[in-house]
Amino acid sequence: MNPDRRDRLRDAAMEVLAEAGGRGLTHRAVDAAAGMPSDTTKNYFPSRDALLRGVAERCVERYREVAVRLAAAGPGPTDREGLIALLRGLLEDIADGPGHTRLLAYLELQAEAARRSWLAEILDPVAASDFAAFESLQRGAGLPVTRQHAAVVTLVLHGAIPHLLTRGRRTRSASGLGDLDRFVRNVLDVVYPG
Repeated sequence: MNPDRRDRLRDAAMEVLAEAGGRGLTHRAVDAAAGMPSDTTKNYFPSRDALLRGVAERCVERYREVAVRLAAAGPGPTDREGLIALLRGLLEDIADGPGHTRLLAYLELQAEAARRSWLAEILDPVAASDFAAFESLQRGAGLPVTRQHAAVVTLVLHGAIPHLLTRGRRTRSASGLGDLDRFVRNVLDVVYPG
């Protein structure tokens, strides 16, 4: 099987999942989104579970690509302002950038994973690694980190994601997500006052 074609299909499946949700993820829809002949997706992913597995693995790969890109950019922020800029940038990427589709597809997969334990096993390392990564970033920025403080920051950022993805103006305003710089500053001020 052609690995480039397989990746194109998995990327198309991510787009379909983000645009049409779990019910819209069909072999036919992925063929169309990838611009491939009918039944191409079925040849690579013969069942719906195989298709879900393929797109979940692709989401994990894309997440790791972002992590590698961040690591290649340098050691990370060395102060609070640098951490604020980095976290704001991550949230901006989710809200209105290229990360929007990936995260929307990931949330759809998480909903599916609530009913499919094998899918949860594929996705779990992504969320779990965020806790260690964000703890390391907070420590590198010179904050008085404890595992609990770092977990609170990570959970708040994760909790913001669905609201950023839906792009509801009133919700963003009510939650403080209308100004991502201020939102991140407020989170850090609450968790690490002074």
